[in-house]
Amino acid sequence: MSKYESLGQFLKSRREERVPMTFAEIERVIGAPLPPSAHKHRPWWSNNGDNSALTRAWLDAGYKSEQVDMAGQKLVFRRIEGPRALSATGQHPLRGALKGLLRVMEGTDVTKPADPDWGNR
Repeated sequence: MSKYESLGQFLKSRREERVPMTFAEIERVIGAPLPPSAHKHRPWWSNNGDNSALTRAWLDAGYKSEQVDMAGQKLVFRRIEGPRALSATGQHPLRGALKGLLRVMEGTDVTKPADPDWGNR
């Protein structure tokens, strides 16, 4: 478990649409100081999941960052509506939605190309 997963757990436990937090409150939740770049660079708080493990923690919890105030060292996490949003069980609401819609006939090799000559074109 990464040290940032505690922020994800904290946000998952919240029912509010918006969760305002200071950088100090985030540090208390994760039990460690934020990296210096979090205090200096606004892009550190972007909602790019490739940005950092902390970013993935709040996105996976179903929130995005907004209203980042670098001078005041605070921001708001707002619940995401849409593809990254999780259900109350912690799973994506579309999980299993297509179950049973596709049947593969017995004896069918799904790893074999439908057109064996496709690579020769």
